[in-house]
Amino acid sequence: MSFITPNTKQKEAATVNYTNIASKNLLLIFTRNPELGKCKTRLAATVGNQTALDIYEFLLDRTVEITENLSAAKQVWYSEEIWEDDIWDSNIFDKKLQQGEDLGIRMAKAFQEGFTAGYERIIVIGSDMLDLNQNDLQNAFSELKKNDFVIGPAEDGGYYLLGMNRFKPELFVKKNWGKETVLADTLNDLKNEKYHILEERNDVDLYEDIKDIEVFQPYLKHIKA
Repeated sequence: MSFITPNTKQKEAATVNYTNIASKNLLLIFTRNPELGKCKTRLAATVGNQTALDIYEFLLDRTVEITENLSAAKQVWYSEEIWEDDIWDSNIFDKKLQQGEDLGIRMAKAFQEGFTAGYERIIVIGSDMLDLNQNDLQNAFSELKKNDFVIGPAEDGGYYLLGMNRFKPELFVKKNWGKETVLADTLNDLKNEKYHILEERNDVDLYEDIKDIEVFQPYLKHIKA
């Protein structure tokens, strides 16, 4: 596997599309198309496909809420296909399609495109976080002015946020994506770098992640205690 290092001409060509964007901050939002039986499958194993979809759509709405007014350019990267008329306002969010056979390659391509376009600080998040807010994201961008990398550890051993001000290909390879080793392996790649660790947060993947959280209780009435 190889990663392309953008040359000057590529940068200049890609930057043309962003001449109206004053900010050098770019937020990448990775999302799955919300379709029945195709999202939150581990959660669905306990609560059912429809409830999992309902919960995921709630989390998507929450992600829009915390990102739409963020002081940064914003891109939504769809897993399957780009939807023009959905909750992501095209006047606010640039819409892209993920490309690559695993999550690492897809994220790497998104970061590379952003740096080629001239952005200086780029952060990626998912779309399944309840306890993340706009201030958290703004703080992460601020940390990238003092550090080369920033990472938000998740309770399950992964991470909910990754940011950088220069591309580092090692972060996207030799990872068992979705497993509890991702955070440790990523931090090992950063051991000689200047990085900042954000507060640990809980993302939503399993029934155990939400069963005791009040906001999810209306979705879980059919689940026996």
